[in-house]
This record gives sequence, structure tokens and C-alpha cells, in this order.
Amino acid sequence: MAARQRRERRFQRQFDALERLVPPLRRPMSTLRRDSWFPIRFPVALLLIAGGVFSFLPVLGIWMLPLGLLLLAVDLPVLRGPISVLVIRGRRSVKRWFRRWRDWRS
Repeated sequence: MAARQRRERRFQRQFDALERLVPPLRRPMSTLRRDSWFPIRFPVALLLIAGGVFSFLPVLGIWMLPLGLLLLAVDLPVLRGPISVLVIRGRRSVKRWFRRWRDWRS
């Protein structure tokens, strides 16, 4: 029970961190996380995942896959732990890339 609560808190913290990282997404992300948005969120998540799988086509991109998985994890508690780990790793990688780019420029 305590592990489940820790996993849930970590998942919520990652959402909050993403909202701070990309402020224009704050309102849409907080709106989509509400329980009343399930009928919209679930099909949108599945469409994003499908679009990410077909990223070789124009307009669709690989960016759709993690976004769809993130939205799907809101409804499926089984995905919250692995998605939290992926968000943490992704944020660390982006920080490392920005640091290397900044050092390279100077």
C-alpha cells in the first residue's frame, strides 16, 4: 500500500515538473488530468500512441508516443511507475544535452 502511494506521488510530481518545464502546457495538462475528462483523455491517448507508431508518415511524429503513454498512465495505475521513470530519465537527458550545448558554445 505504501509503495502504491509513493508511486502515485512520484507520478504527480513528474506531471508538476513537466508543467513547470513547459508553462504553456500547464492549463491543458491540468485540465486533462481531471477525472471528468476520462471519456476524452482515453481515446486521445490511444490516438497519440497510434500516431507515434506511424511516425514515419508526414505530420505524425515520435513525440506523440510518449505524450499518449503519459495520458494513458493517468487512467492505468500499472503504467504510472514506468512512465514516471521515463519522464525522470528524459528530463535528466534534456538537462545534460542543454549543459553540453551551453559548454560547447562558450
